[in-house]
Amino acid sequence: MKDFDFETDFQVRDYECDIQGIVNNAVYQNYLEHCRHKFLNHIGLNFKQLHNEGIDAVVIRTELDYKFPLRPGDDFLVQLKMGKQGKLRIIFLQQIIRKTDGKLMLDARITTVLTKNNRPVSPDILIEKFEESGIKLEEV
Repeated sequence: MKDFDFETDFQVRDYECDIQGIVNNAVYQNYLEHCRHKFLNHIGLNFKQLHNEGIDAVVIRTELDYKFPLRPGDDFLVQLKMGKQGKLRIIFLQQIIRKTDGKLMLDARITTVLTKNNRPVSPDILIEKFEESGIKLEEV
């Protein structure tokens, strides 16, 4: 992803791998989520505070395209770019890139909404924080 809004690095741990010696498919979602949380903390959003105010961020759709497997000890980056879809959905476009050769290992699109009392609400509070951080959301 050439034009990303945030990235963080990781290293594959042995216990994240399955019998085939590759990262288990479900573990990739942990990597992606950790990157999203670090990003939101980085721009000053506090999930606990939002929750205490009755607002929750909810993943409603996850699309993962596995390109190549990560293996024990691989160093990699998780990158993300923000987008929006319509008036309610916030989109996280994410990629996992192996550091040794820059190879794309996974391509993801995570769709989220904000809810209050289990009903979707406007994501304006998020959009304001993104804009304060210099991130302009485009329709994706």
